[in-house]
Amino acid sequence: MPSEIVSGQTTEGLPVAPSLGPSLSEARVPPERALVDGRVVYICVLSILIAGAAGFVAQALTRLIGLVTNLSFYGTISTVFTSPAANRLGPLVVLVPIAGAVVVGLMARYGSAAIRGHGIPEAMEQVLLNKSRIPARITLLKPVSAAISIGTGGPFGAEGPIIATGGAVGSLVGQLLHTTAVERKTLLAAGAAAGMDLLAAHRRRLDETHVTEQNLSWWPRG
Repeated sequence: MPSEIVSGQTTEGLPVAPSLGPSLSEARVPPERALVDGRVVYICVLSILIAGAAGFVAQALTRLIGLVTNLSFYGTISTVFTSPAANRLGPLVVLVPIAGAVVVGLMARYGSAAIRGHGIPEAMEQVLLNKSRIPARITLLKPVSAAISIGTGGPFGAEGPIIATGGAVGSLVGQLLHTTAVERKTLLAAGAAAGMDLLAAHRRRLDETHVTEQNLSWWPRG
């Protein structure tokens, strides 16, 4: 496996003020490279592509949650979000979240323990302690385990798993392209932000639809 790049064209420092140019020249201080160069443009393009990919992944996760919900509570194949409240399982409904917890527990035991947790703290931990490296298997296991947990009635939200999955996509691309830790952090953030933005947009559409239905319910019928 090729060694990791430890330096790149991106920099975390601030650019030197132009007014200090003459003074720096007299002091024979070597000039700083441009803040925006080809490498920065390359990372920006990668971030845009990763954001698009993470958006599709987030959309797939929301559909997967709907699929698990319909299969678990109604025995139907559909990706439409449906409330489990109208199920006809009776007292047996308590077994659905138990079964989901068992499946997720087995995935955490034999797949990866990193799927445990909300998702956001784990992504931050990888940035701070692991140079933004997220294992490739998390890209698959995290959304699947989240869909099973939420779809079977677990008291969780999709925000954390979507952020973790989008960040994992960015981190995976960064590792495949042998980027620096700083660049991987940028790609991870791009994927996480894109997934969260798509979820927020989806919720806004649901809210707008609900408001429209409420308004139409008060509309006089002739």
